[in-house]
Amino acid sequence: MQTAEIQRRWLDFFEKRGHTVVPSASLVSDDPSLMFTVAGMVPFVPYLSGLVPAPYDRATSVQKCIRTNDIEEVGKTPRHGTFFQMAGNFSFGDYFKEGAIGFAWELLTTSEEEGGLGFDPNDLWVTVYEDDDEAFELWQRLSTLPDERIQRLGKDTNYWSTGQPGPAGPCSEIFYDMGPEYGIDGGPATDDDRYVEIWNLVFMQYQVADVKSKTEFTILGELPKKNIDTGLGLERVAFIKQGVDNMYEIDQVRPVLDRAAELAGKTYGASHEDDVRLRVIADHVRSGLMLLADGVTPSNEGRGYILRRLLRRVVRSMRLLGFEGPSFAELFPVSRDAMKSAYPAVERDFDFISRAAYAEERTFLRTLASGSQILDAAVDAAKGAGTSVPGDTAFLLHDTYGFPIELTLEVAEEAGIGVDREVFRSLMQEQRDRAKADAKAKKGQRADLSVYKELRGLGETSFLGYDQLEAESRVLGIVVDGVPVQEAHEGQIAELVLAETALFAEGGGQDSDQGTIVGDGFTAEVLDVQKPVPGLIVHTVKVTLGTIGLDQRAETRVDHDYRRGANQAHSATHVVHAALRQVLGSNAHQAGSYNKAGYMRLDFTHSDALSTETKSEIEEISNLAIRSDLEVVTREMALDDAKALGAMALFGEKYGERVRVVDIGGEWSRELCAGTHVGSSSEVGMISLISESSVGSTNRRVESLVGFEAFRNFAAERAIVQQLASGLKVPRSELVSKVQDLGGQLRAAEKRIAALEAERLGQRVPELVAGAERIGAFSVVSSSLGSVGSADDIRGLVIKVRERLGAEPGVVVLAGEAGGKPVVIAATTAAGRESGAKAGQLVRVAAQVLGGGGGGKDDLAQGGGTDPAKIGEALAEIRRTLAG
Repeated sequence: MQTAEIQRRWLDFFEKRGHTVVPSASLVSDDPSLMFTVAGMVPFVPYLSGLVPAPYDRATSVQKCIRTNDIEEVGKTPRHGTFFQMAGNFSFGDYFKEGAIGFAWELLTTSEEEGGLGFDPNDLWVTVYEDDDEAFELWQRLSTLPDERIQRLGKDTNYWSTGQPGPAGPCSEIFYDMGPEYGIDGGPATDDDRYVEIWNLVFMQYQVADVKSKTEFTILGELPKKNIDTGLGLERVAFIKQGVDNMYEIDQVRPVLDRAAELAGKTYGASHEDDVRLRVIADHVRSGLMLLADGVTPSNEGRGYILRRLLRRVVRSMRLLGFEGPSFAELFPVSRDAMKSAYPAVERDFDFISRAAYAEERTFLRTLASGSQILDAAVDAAKGAGTSVPGDTAFLLHDTYGFPIELTLEVAEEAGIGVDREVFRSLMQEQRDRAKADAKAKKGQRADLSVYKELRGLGETSFLGYDQLEAESRVLGIVVDGVPVQEAHEGQIAELVLAETALFAEGGGQDSDQGTIVGDGFTAEVLDVQKPVPGLIVHTVKVTLGTIGLDQRAETRVDHDYRRGANQAHSATHVVHAALRQVLGSNAHQAGSYNKAGYMRLDFTHSDALSTETKSEIEEISNLAIRSDLEVVTREMALDDAKALGAMALFGEKYGERVRVVDIGGEWSRELCAGTHVGSSSEVGMISLISESSVGSTNRRVESLVGFEAFRNFAAERAIVQQLASGLKVPRSELVSKVQDLGGQLRAAEKRIAALEAERLGQRVPELVAGAERIGAFSVVSSSLGSVGSADDIRGLVIKVRERLGAEPGVVVLAGEAGGKPVVIAATTAAGRESGAKAGQLVRVAAQVLGGGGGGKDDLAQGGGTDPAKIGEALAEIRRTLAG
């Protein structure tokens, strides 16, 4: 049974039993405490917790999920994957234990011919919470399981909670017995891999507090509305139904594994090490495909860093299999074809997906080449000294260059040396500790969303700001310092929840409105407007006059000038996006934006920097669209209807069943957008591109001033041009050539100065050679040159002095200050190296004193630091080293 067929049967089964089929949410979670959607219940948390009223009594979904906390286990166990699909059925105060258990047993054991999953009841085991007699008795009554295959287990395995005060409850897990050849008898209680958990039924029935750990908490009582949350692992059911041993061999994953094995010339099943690498490749390619399809792009932070890590682990694994060239163009199309029947978007958006993936692979292959040079130098130095590759070098390669530690170990092993893994592990742990501390600090800064639970229960905030800039309303809630209060007094910062508002809450790239909220005897300045939970608009205000009380009349007033500027900027974002696609092609998708009055920023998918001519063309097309006075039309319609019209849905954005479509000039620009806009393109006024830059290997960013801010920018530039033309005494038309002439003169002067400086330093060669001192077996020249033009000047002088030392064991160490930083360069003669002097080691000695680093080969090396005042001390340390 194919994985997509299991998904279809699941949704069909529960839809026929009154469940609303909810499409999978994005892998990018709405929950600010989560980077990704990590479980099938995540999109339903607001309903399960009571924070937001559920729009249906019962629901079902097959949710895309990403978890990377066990990434090192991928490929080593039968069921550890970074991407997986969680099938779930949910009840919000409707059916409870009996319904959940009945549905589960019916779907699992109904024959395939009758639309079920066709499991043999003799292969199934069940666990329940040790004190949950009700669940035990229901399994006895609703299933054919004998009592010995219904096992009672403790809180650590069969009790669910979020780890925070709130809803919790016992759970019941369903296991499949793989058979005696896979492990010992005794059922799930043995915790043996023979028994595969396929379905977890959570009975959310209690309110808990004083949560100290997973097993230590206080039950306050039963919830007023009991909920059901279940999760079935689609991949686990698939590998059982397809008769294979693990999730890497199912229909959606195995094709990538086979193609990777073919490319590397390997046979799957012949080597445990190779098998693990092939599984990692198959899993991570699929995860990368699905993350890219949901708009995540590789970067050095957040979600983008996780994606980058997954893709680079694929490259690493292919190299360890012996395949060193680019492989993504072979692997990603295979994964696309395996996943497209379940997720058509991976085929529809594959052009974007593939370009982003292939660009990341090219970048990493170049990174590996750079890292190899550093590693080769470190290996040579360690081999010559009879030591290991320093742990800090291995960490530098890993952290800065993305060079996997496994490759560092492999290269070192080939050279017959080791790597100081203890130091490497220590530095890695320090990095993890910093990351955890940072994450904990950020988590502590987030407001407790439960404070909005009752407020959201009063209904959805009506946004009236599309049609009016002032709106009468009343105060439904006041929150100060995270606590609901009855009043907010003059001088306080408070959060206000109103029944209606004309003020736009930040979203879709558009910053929140500026304005005021006024009422009988009070005035409040609006500082921010946000949607902390779906459907609830919260105004952060500073009370500037009087006292605000609950249920008081309040009027929201939008700053007209600010909204006009915000409308211009948001419409300008759409105009520039359309111009980009006209110039660069339809592959240039928006990948993020931010706009506020007078300014817009747009990220888009493109690998190469834009030429000056291209930027000018985009700016011209944008302003021509403004001059053409194109009509701007906004309509609300069903999401499917909007897509049928060709409205562009942007990567990373989430849409409900009803959406707003914004047309500028009809089909010229047609996008889904909930922001505010001008009535016609001429109202934008003017667009002035001020910046174009890279925001990753596959994304570029343009920034623009809009409207009156664009005019001000042009006026400022005109004033600068006039000042330069006046100061240089040339007409404006000749200004560029005049500046170019001056630049050429300046460069020529700098070259003459550098030549004179080199000549001056060269004249010091006899003096330096004459000042050589005998230290141990070496003739040593060491001196501080003071301020120099560049490190190249010192290097040239060092080589000339070394040539004059002849055949004797000689060492030359010269230092100076270049650009405000200390530079030290060492060189050794052939006889000096035979006597044990190594230039790379000597500059590292000096660099430690100077507060920096350095390295190089035995004959010539360079180091530096931060404190020029310590140059004399650094040279003295080198002399002490040679004497020793």
